[in-house]
Amino acid sequence: MSDDRERIYERAGMDNAIGYGDSPALVVVDLQKGFTDPECALGGDLTAVVERAGRLIEAAHAGDVPVVLTRIVTDHPEGADLGIWIEKIPTLDVLAAGGEWAELDERLPRADGDYRLDKKQASAFHETELDSMLTAWDVDTVVVSGCTTSGCIRASAVDACSHGYRPIVPEEGVGDRAEGPHEANLFDIHSKYGDVRPLEEVLTYLEAPPQ
Repeated sequence: MSDDRERIYERAGMDNAIGYGDSPALVVVDLQKGFTDPECALGGDLTAVVERAGRLIEAAHAGDVPVVLTRIVTDHPEGADLGIWIEKIPTLDVLAAGGEWAELDERLPRADGDYRLDKKQASAFHETELDSMLTAWDVDTVVVSGCTTSGCIRASAVDACSHGYRPIVPEEGVGDRAEGPHEANLFDIHSKYGDVRPLEEVLTYLEAPPQ
């Protein structure tokens, strides 16, 4: 980052750490085949992200931390349940319920207690049951992994902050279609909404949370 931009952000008082809370949940965002398989028009090679998200899931299981795995699914033949978003990205219609591209990536190490959450918009919180579940679990910290950094990760992190949770984004545990948007949004999330932390640090936290 340039010296001028550093001064601008420092003057604004940004980049403060909010830290980890005592009761986390792990939200794995949209690691479904439509995004992790390059054969899909929406997809890319997110093999490394899937592997790291898998490590986060296993750490959460070890620490008895709730795990929520989200996916974007349309139940309407024309994607009308995705609202105006389908007009911006018409290829979202491939994420049809019951289709291959809507399914979660089978490489993720899921357990019986993990919760699959279907959503219609970028944020995992938008008109879903996520906030109610986190409240029931007395969660104060949301670890957000998955894809894409510039889209659903950012939207979910912003909404986690808006709902009063501490958003933690493991830097190596999220991915995007291009490096520029990925890096820019990690910088912006860390500056304004949550903490972007090293993967190994987050793994240690999930394995033995303060609770």
